Amino acid sequence: MWSAAAAVRLRRVVGAGESELSVTLVSAGDDLVIRPRLYQAEPERMRVSLDRVLGPVGVDRVAATATGIDTGRRRVTAVRRDGRSTELAYDRLVLATGSHLVRPDLPGAEHLHDVDTLPAAAALDAHLHRLPDLPDGPGRFTAVVVGAGFTGLEIATELVDRLRAVAEPHGAAGEVRVVLVERADVVGPDLGPGPRPVVLDALSALGVEQRLGATVRGVERDRVRLSDGSVLDARTVVWTAGVRASPLTADVPAPRDGLGRLEVDPYLRVAGVPEVYAAGDTAAAQAEDGHQVMQSCQHAGPLGRFAGHNVAADLLGLPQEPFAPDPYVTCLDLGSAGAVFTTGWRRTVTSAHHAAKQRKRTVNEVWIHPPADDAEELLRRADFRVSTRQPVAGG
Repeated sequence: MWSAAAAVRLRRVVGAGESELSVTLVSAGDDLVIRPRLYQAEPERMRVSLDRVLGPVGVDRVAATATGIDTGRRRVTAVRRDGRSTELAYDRLVLATGSHLVRPDLPGAEHLHDVDTLPAAAALDAHLHRLPDLPDGPGRFTAVVVGAGFTGLEIATELVDRLRAVAEPHGAAGEVRVVLVERADVVGPDLGPGPRPVVLDALSALGVEQRLGATVRGVERDRVRLSDGSVLDARTVVWTAGVRASPLTADVPAPRDGLGRLEVDPYLRVAGVPEVYAAGDTAAAQAEDGHQVMQSCQHAGPLGRFAGHNVAADLLGLPQEPFAPDPYVTCLDLGSAGAVFTTGWRRTVTSAHHAAKQRKRTVNEVWIHPPADDAEELLRRADFRVSTRQPVAGG
């Protein structure tokens, strides 16, 4: 979405016409899903109509699922909603097809929930609201969350209040139990030690149990078997462990990192395939201080803006801009226990609890939402020079 908007922005800045540069977005869905918010209740609200965002700036949209890329012929194959196959030619391609959760191959995997996509998050939300209709029994309001990384911590802490809201009208708030399972010996192993004390305090305050050094060996409709031999009665199991870049990256003949992301140069051109640019979770781009970007909205937005600007500049014969994101920060939601905000790759805590929660809400509810029905504001925010940390109009 930001790549398309940024390409149109540069076209307008230099006064070029659509005959010189046309921009087409291929997307299976009609909405931009605000994926970082899918751990929250009512996930159906976490979307914005693409036509209301990109329509006012003249981006063509093809409602289809991309199924293949032929970089030699510069063609994208896709399947439209009516089942018909189509082929789209390109002069330059921005691959921004994101990442997907790696689901495990274990007994009972069909019982696992996740918050990786809007349909999955909506299915979890509907499941939680059906829990009171189940027969009384152990584990009816118990949720097991597998993986204590960013997503696992956010959904685990949020589930405490989501389950209580469902159970309380039925006099069962005391039955609510959330168990966090992590194969490492610490929570948030990738977060490092900086924010861990705040995270641990939040888990303790919310009553979230920890099962460290363990993973799931099997799932049944009403119980979970762990690798340490223990069995947990639970009607809800949420899997959050592990993501990989879109499988479409395999169609691009270029080096990929351990997450399947395409290696790119400073201008986000794919290594060895300069007609293809990568943005978001498909790009193994370099951030500041020699670090690679994270698969997060913090880097996805700027990657999109730079890729869109550079692909348009490439076609219009203008100078390109090397990718330069804002300095790295994290803002981890901890449910009703607040949040924790850190700066730098060492994740130094600069605020926590209520102050950090207010910032998280601003990020989630204002900064990462694109403006609808407002071409000028969209193009202003599509400028790669506009910091993603600054409040937007009306924010």
